Amino acid sequence: MIPRSILRVLAAVAALAGLAAYATIMLRGPQGINTLQEKHRQIRALEEQNANLLRDIEAKKRRIDSLTNDPSAQAVAVEKEQRKVHPGETRFDTPGARITTPGGTKESQ
Repeated sequence: MIPRSILRVLAAVAALAGLAAYATIMLRGPQGINTLQEKHRQIRALEEQNANLLRDIEAKKRRIDSLTNDPSAQAVAVEKEQRKVHPGETRFDTPGARITTPGGTKESQ
């Protein structure tokens, strides 16, 4: 018969081996370290995307504020809009020619 002290040591070694095997399976399995690292990469990418979107929002707020309160910015924006050619339209620009605006006033180009 095997003495009890040896059985205790064998039981402890078996328990530690079982825990080591379980930990290895859990860390390398579908919910393991690789998945955790991928989630952290996704989180960093989304945080960066959120920061970029917040910067865009702030720039657009400044643009709106500028267009609301600055007449020169409004004039520039209107001029840009008037120069756009929409699909199906043809634009003919003649340097120095006077054109009639939709309001009926004359201006030179």
